Amino acid sequence: MRRTCLFVFGSLLSLALSFSGCGHKTKSHTAEILPTASVRVQTVESRKRMATEDVVGTVRPKLRSVIEAKVSGRIERMLVVPGQMVKAGELLVQLNAAEIQARYDQANALREQAEREFKRKESLFKDKTISQAEFDVADSQLRVADAAVKEAETLLSYIKVVAPFDGVVTAKRADVGDLAAPGKALLEMEDPTTLRLEADVPEALMGKISLGDKMAVRAPAAGAVLEGIVSEIAPVTDPNSRTCLVKLDLPARAVLRSGQFGRLAVPVAEVTAIRVPASAVIVRGQMEIAFVVAGGKAQMRLVKTGKHLENEVEIVAGLDPGEQIVVEGASQLFDGQPVEVK
Repeated sequence: MRRTCLFVFGSLLSLALSFSGCGHKTKSHTAEILPTASVRVQTVESRKRMATEDVVGTVRPKLRSVIEAKVSGRIERMLVVPGQMVKAGELLVQLNAAEIQARYDQANALREQAEREFKRKESLFKDKTISQAEFDVADSQLRVADAAVKEAETLLSYIKVVAPFDGVVTAKRADVGDLAAPGKALLEMEDPTTLRLEADVPEALMGKISLGDKMAVRAPAAGAVLEGIVSEIAPVTDPNSRTCLVKLDLPARAVLRSGQFGRLAVPVAEVTAIRVPASAVIVRGQMEIAFVVAGGKAQMRLVKTGKHLENEVEIVAGLDPGEQIVVEGASQLFDGQPVEVK
């Protein structure tokens, strides 16, 4: 029985060694038949750049207005809707204020009466029938009547609410039939052509920012990278958040909209790092790899990436300056594969 067991164990061991040998030959054969790949390479170099720290901000209009009525009255006509473009001076809301019209009519009637009385007194004064004092009273009454008419005209003009500047209506807070009154918002509008980024910058970074500085602003939703100019810096720090409000003027761009999320890149220091094209780094599972060319063959390197800069990526570890990194055709390579440089 013992002899039989030894025989079986020996047979299994021989079979296992046989399979192992076949696998080794297959692997070696596969490495030998890899075709020569055509690739494009680039010399790995260390380059300087300005390191930045991102600060979250919001795109807002430079010119924004909450439209209110200057007098009380029922809304008779609402002539605009949200999203509508308007010109400066264009009629937005018409009020019905009959009492103001009545005051204007009354002021006109009083002025006409004062004019007639003034002309009569002027004639009498020229004939020296009345004294200077009586003539002065008539003159004063006429000037008071003129002022009352101008006041009534001004109040009457307030029943027409007009646009203060060229822009777009962003919100409607009232409608026909509502009572308009001073202090009650009717509409909101803004100028979409003049935008800026408002960001709360930590006080530790405020020493890196000055009025007039040009800084990079990224708007991810719009896919835009813009150059903002620092136009305002709050003179005080918020004691709760330990931040200062910084505003940057942005160039006129149709891709930006008020309220969008943005990031302000605050420069902090100059650093030196290896940068390679993003196409040179391949992600396989949890690994980031790159291929370098040495001795006519591709050598796989495990790399660690840092900051991504537009079409480039920083390499923190895994590459040395002077090496030839594959920047085109890397995704199809295998370690040890023969390559031909274009």
